[in-house]
Amino acid sequence: MSREREFQFTRKDFEWIREKVTGETGIQLNPSKDQMVYSRLARRLRALGLPDFASYRKVLEQDNGEEMGQFVNALTTNLTAFFRESHHFDHLAEILPELAGGPINIWSAGCSTGEEAYSIAMTVLENLSEQDAERVTITATDLDSSVVEHGRRGIYDEGRLSGVPALQKKRYFLRGTGRNAGKAKVKEPLRRMVTFDTQNLLHDWPFSERFQIVFCRNTVIYFNKELQAHLFERLHRYTAPGAWLYIGHSESLWKVTERFVSHGRTIYERVD
Repeated sequence: MSREREFQFTRKDFEWIREKVTGETGIQLNPSKDQMVYSRLARRLRALGLPDFASYRKVLEQDNGEEMGQFVNALTTNLTAFFRESHHFDHLAEILPELAGGPINIWSAGCSTGEEAYSIAMTVLENLSEQDAERVTITATDLDSSVVEHGRRGIYDEGRLSGVPALQKKRYFLRGTGRNAGKAKVKEPLRRMVTFDTQNLLHDWPFSERFQIVFCRNTVIYFNKELQAHLFERLHRYTAPGAWLYIGHSESLWKVTERFVSHGRTIYERVD
């Protein structure tokens, strides 16, 4: 780490940050990610007027939560799209009518900027009657407060809507005009279906109701097996019998938990 940089950034700084990220989020940064860490956190040093990373570490050690939130936001990666991994939404469309008639609680864990949660909401409205859809609650959470706020606003570049079928695009989005041209806003009926909030999966979960459906995709990919096992054991306690779980395309529960049985294509069902 001796290359010429604006701020002094030592191996000790990097290892301290790696340990801090793991302790706060469970994410394990690869040892090769020092340049990524430097470039993302250098912005925080500039914003705070700090001379080096040792000073930034002191800020984090004394922080009451505000800068820690900025720290986590800077280092978490958010990649998402509407109807990403579309086979999950095809499966969701199939099972929703089977769950109709009572409350349906859905959790989008690691919701990023909200595309996943709104894709869930559109699938609900397209496959349930208005009366049954009113019994659905969608909770969307993420570690990163900035992306949660983005999802709550529900405003996207039109290019982000490429995965939304034309009919649903017209039905659920408003196209921007004038200086808002090129933007699209989620219509109010769809926005009302989703409750956004920040949530660290390693901290207490405030939920009182069990979930029938959980999307936890590309969220634990950087967790070690022990932490993954702990998370899914915990998730089992927060899901209803027969609940459905969707995980990311590069994730697997093999040798992680037997609490959920695979139905193929990263679709799992809760077992007792």
